Amino acid sequence: MKAQNTALVTGSSSGIGFETALLLARNGFNTYASMRDLKKSKDITQIANKEKLPLQVVQLDVIDHKSVREAIDKVVEENKRIDVLVNNAGYGLLGALEDLSIEEIKAQFETNFFGAIRVTQQVLPVMRKQKSGGTIVNISSVGGRMGIPSLSAYHSTKFALEGLSESISYELEPFGIRVVLIEPGFIRTNIMNSSIIAKKAQDPSSPYFSLTQQLERSFKSAMENTSESSPPEEVAKVVLQAVRSDSPKLRYAVGNDAASLIQAKTTMSDTEFGGLIKQQFQS
Repeated sequence: MKAQNTALVTGSSSGIGFETALLLARNGFNTYASMRDLKKSKDITQIANKEKLPLQVVQLDVIDHKSVREAIDKVVEENKRIDVLVNNAGYGLLGALEDLSIEEIKAQFETNFFGAIRVTQQVLPVMRKQKSGGTIVNISSVGGRMGIPSLSAYHSTKFALEGLSESISYELEPFGIRVVLIEPGFIRTNIMNSSIIAKKAQDPSSPYFSLTQQLERSFKSAMENTSESSPPEEVAKVVLQAVRSDSPKLRYAVGNDAASLIQAKTTMSDTEFGGLIKQQFQS
């Protein structure tokens, strides 16, 4: 890719967004690492300054239309183009459906799904007008292809993102705009720290309390086990591969666990796959 190509990454304060923004900048992209809270920009700014990377931090809250518009206006004013958008901002919400309030579910969708829509809708006119197209990368999850207990809201947002991405890939193809879905499995990030446990799910009297606790333990164990999880740098490498490709795939699974789960989902019956999920997350 040429050095003048411009990338915008949401949710860049840590984890996948952090590593993706840095890797794009290290490979010549004029990169805007966006985040809701600029107080969390110290680490990425220090690295960018030390390595003299073409990276700057910009404030962008995906649930605030004004914030989104102002951030994208800034990028376009300074570069006249946006070649890559990485929709990464999101968080997890733990709890069985009965324990989730409508407000908690709406908030989950507002960030994970409508946030991606809000940013994409602002970027698309820019990509169309620049005639050279562009690439929209949506960070989904292996949870966008299957559901597990106590993550119904989170998985719903990722299923929605998968359907959205597949649909708009047809709409945008005539304009040379590619759409890519990245589907990570267990990634060693601070996702458990940034996840929210639903209020009712924290109550020991909930009939689903032990189920949610078991899921939390399973996730923490996977994060600590390097054979069961992948570093966020692996996701960043796949994003870079996809945006550099002249003909990227629609979907990229990241991590051996993601690939094996997706393979199992496509080859097993629903009953067989359900047994696998119960064994893995409810044992």
